[in-house]
Amino acid sequence: MSDGHQTPGATVAPALAEIQFPIRERLDQVPDEMWRIVSDPGDDLIREVSRHLMGMRGKLLRPTLTLLASSIEGTPEPRAVPLAAVGELIHLATLVHDDSVDHSPLRRGRPTVNALFTHQVAVIFGDHLYARAVSELARLDDLEPIRVLSIASASMTLGELRQLASYDALAFTEAEYDRLIQAKTASLLGAVCEVGALAGASAHRGAMRRFGERLGMAFQIADDLLDYTAEAAVTGKPSGLDLREHKVTLPLIAALREMSPAARGRVEVLFADPTPSDALIEEVVGIVTECGGLEYARQRGDRFAQEAEEALATLPAGPVRTSFTDTLSYVLDRRW
Repeated sequence: MSDGHQTPGATVAPALAEIQFPIRERLDQVPDEMWRIVSDPGDDLIREVSRHLMGMRGKLLRPTLTLLASSIEGTPEPRAVPLAAVGELIHLATLVHDDSVDHSPLRRGRPTVNALFTHQVAVIFGDHLYARAVSELARLDDLEPIRVLSIASASMTLGELRQLASYDALAFTEAEYDRLIQAKTASLLGAVCEVGALAGASAHRGAMRRFGERLGMAFQIADDLLDYTAEAAVTGKPSGLDLREHKVTLPLIAALREMSPAARGRVEVLFADPTPSDALIEEVVGIVTECGGLEYARQRGDRFAQEAEEALATLPAGPVRTSFTDTLSYVLDRRW
């Protein structure tokens, strides 16, 4: 894992294809498994929405983690592939619901379900994804994956409710931010790593859960940094979207502690404006940068990544452990 900050354009993290190499053959089976679980031959709308979602799926990071965890001891069980598909379907369900709640028009550079169809379809289809995922877990007939993934799903829902209940955005604290991203992001990444271990390396389930949760914290901080530093072509969503939607993330939380009254006043102007201009957003990004918010967030992301790497200490050496370590570099490199 890289231990220094990289400059834009530098060669840093390994490509995701390298990380996925040890489990490539099984990972290629996951999209077909997802389609099998969610599609309904007798319902044209379900098939149409499913086809759209399958076309906009991401890089399959969560299935990658599940399949790597199942391979730690070199004897992955066949159920690892459907478990990987279930974890990704739960993730997709949260994205569909999030986009509907936020009225987001784009996800990964493509129209969201709520934009292409309706908000009603998006809400119900998100429920459909959850329901089909649970049905598949029941088919596998093992209580432990159900328990692990249901706890994570409940945690994500609680995180969403906490976010909606936060009325004074600029009073949002770092401790509240940590609780939010633990619930919304880290809980599922910890769960998909743990259920992977249950399908071939159960002795490592605790280490895998710890790794996934710490990775999730670093992942979300990196994602929040990207909103300040990356172009829409990189993120698949408009640049500065968090500020535009008055969302407070770690870079701003850290910067607010160091701002002059005048600088804070400019942030308050932005948050009072329902449609802040690009110029105002750019100004606030500059203020957050000057007040050290980005650097503070990078340092916290690095610490979480270090804790994730420490969780791998008990894993046997080999390609799988290397892929887990490389995943940390890959995730942190996203922030540039």
